[in-house]
Amino acid sequence: MLNVAVVGNKRRKRCGRVFRFKNFGEQGYPVMFNGSSFRENVNALLEYASLENNVNIGMPMWSFQLELHHHPPLHVLLFVIEESIEAAINRHCNHCQYVGWGNHLICNKKYHFLLPSKEALSSCTSCENCCDSVGTMNNGKSKLIELEGHMMHGVFHSNGFGHLLCVNGLEMGSNLGGNQIMEFWNRLCNGLQARKVSLNDTSQKRGMELRLVNGIAYSEPWFGRWGYKFGRGCFGVTQSMYQKAIEAIRSMPLYLLTHHIANSNHEIPLIFSRYQTLSDHSLITLGDLFHYILELKSRLPRETCIGSYNTNALVETNCRWSPKRIEMATRVIVEALKRTEFRWVSRQEVRDAARVYIGDTGLLDFVLKSLGNHVVGNYLVRRSLNPVTKVLEYCLEDISNAYPCHEGLVMSSSNKVKDKYKITKGQLMKDMICLYKYILIDTKPIIGSEFLSAIPLAARIILDTKYLIKDYGEVPLQVELGSEGKFNLYCTILLRNVNNVGHDHEYYLNNEISMPMPPYECITLKSCATINDLKLEVERNFREIYWGLRGFVVEPNEILVNAKGNEMVFGMIEVGGKLVLEGWHGSDMIEHICERNPNKGIVDCTCGTKEDDGERMVSCDICEILQHTRCVRIPNDEEVPHIFLCKRCEQEIVLFPSLP
Repeated sequence: MLNVAVVGNKRRKRCGRVFRFKNFGEQGYPVMFNGSSFRENVNALLEYASLENNVNIGMPMWSFQLELHHHPPLHVLLFVIEESIEAAINRHCNHCQYVGWGNHLICNKKYHFLLPSKEALSSCTSCENCCDSVGTMNNGKSKLIELEGHMMHGVFHSNGFGHLLCVNGLEMGSNLGGNQIMEFWNRLCNGLQARKVSLNDTSQKRGMELRLVNGIAYSEPWFGRWGYKFGRGCFGVTQSMYQKAIEAIRSMPLYLLTHHIANSNHEIPLIFSRYQTLSDHSLITLGDLFHYILELKSRLPRETCIGSYNTNALVETNCRWSPKRIEMATRVIVEALKRTEFRWVSRQEVRDAARVYIGDTGLLDFVLKSLGNHVVGNYLVRRSLNPVTKVLEYCLEDISNAYPCHEGLVMSSSNKVKDKYKITKGQLMKDMICLYKYILIDTKPIIGSEFLSAIPLAARIILDTKYLIKDYGEVPLQVELGSEGKFNLYCTILLRNVNNVGHDHEYYLNNEISMPMPPYECITLKSCATINDLKLEVERNFREIYWGLRGFVVEPNEILVNAKGNEMVFGMIEVGGKLVLEGWHGSDMIEHICERNPNKGIVDCTCGTKEDDGERMVSCDICEILQHTRCVRIPNDEEVPHIFLCKRCEQEIVLFPSLP
């Protein structure tokens, strides 16, 4: 819904307004994202931010105050920092290089979106006056950008391509859960009209790599629920290898694992049996087991469950009511909610129904406040704020099929509880870690079970797939004449460079740096615009976006060669049409204006990798070819030797004739 109070009143801009976190980034909150490009939408959003004038970081910086809860009040800050590439010491983006975007042109600007960590915020005296220890420049960058451990840090290039650098949820001390942060980030990307966003998935839980655990359980990483898919594998891993590795582990039959592991590890078969008993359907494969365990984990209550009407968890040391009175009030409230037939009812209705039996309204208010999202007997007392009426409502949920015992989840047979099949969240995590360690990572070789060695091999392939990409798609083309007498064309450029003359053309083609073609940009023209106006507008747009196109000039091509400069564009080229224009970009070689850093050296590893993928590498001291240290058997915990020769150079030295 459009927030008229924000959008309609221009005088309220930059007034330090507090925005709701759960809605920020939606269409109309705080702005209608109607821009035809990423840059226009960023500028429109920043109109509603507070400009941080007193921050000495050498970069423009804005902030938004976002409300998580109204009662009790809890806020977080979103910082947006604009980084100019012109002032940067290293203009090449390593994240683009690692994910396979090395042939992208370097952009003039980056926009950092930060939900800072508590440590970073503690270094600030206020959101208007950050101290120098956080803000000052370091090697051309803000220390706030370089700090690690933020709740969220994402960066966009001015052409709409971006990277999600970190997400840290509740387990890292954040005020937000990982799901909440990802939903927030996804709203930002959609609103700003991001093109593609990459991330490096290194998320862990209790020492377990989540891309492996979730891959086995759901055939996709944890970030897959937000549309992130295979982007690029390290150590030569391809998408086909990745999919086959996941399927190989997911389809592993449990009976085979039980048969071969039972003699060497007695705990694994017991874990299989425990979850097979709990499950309502057969768990046949390893994928079935991991899927069921993760689904079960998500259903187990976070709080300690309350057995029967035991209210010890509600009693405070300084509570003025006795445990017996609290237990009685709890029983009355739950029974009142039962009579509502599991419907949502207002707090006042519940209170009025309970007052028939409990006259102490203070006691009722205390118990109602404490019961929210607690388990009482076989019921979960849910509490939520109605988004329309803004009134607290309660509902009772029967969870007897899920957790019929206060100690955890219990499945019963013939109405008789089997104590040995009780499971708590702690026990579930212990079982997961055991399966992860002894089946996926450290599978012991057993005679006659050579197929087990395929599990850690497939797991290694999944772990080597860290770079994920989400494609947000192109902005829908506007193919109609606007109401203001303006229309849109979508243009990209094909670069020609005078310095390429005389060089081996095939070399540039094979290395994908001869003709980098940027994505299409929306060019808005008046209905009376001429061919000369079109050229000037294309030049202006691409010069503003890309650092290497500061001297870009459009040259005649097949489309414009017969057109005169004063001829009208409208009528010659259809509205919403796509154009590819050619031009000169200046004196620099093409490879120097791309994100791929030509000074990093040539990669040619035995695993098949031809480009830097972010993994540790070593350079041969003779040919200077880079290879992975893992592929040449240099352990990660060992330093790279002072002198290193690749296999090819070693062989050439051996074959070299000795001098007389």
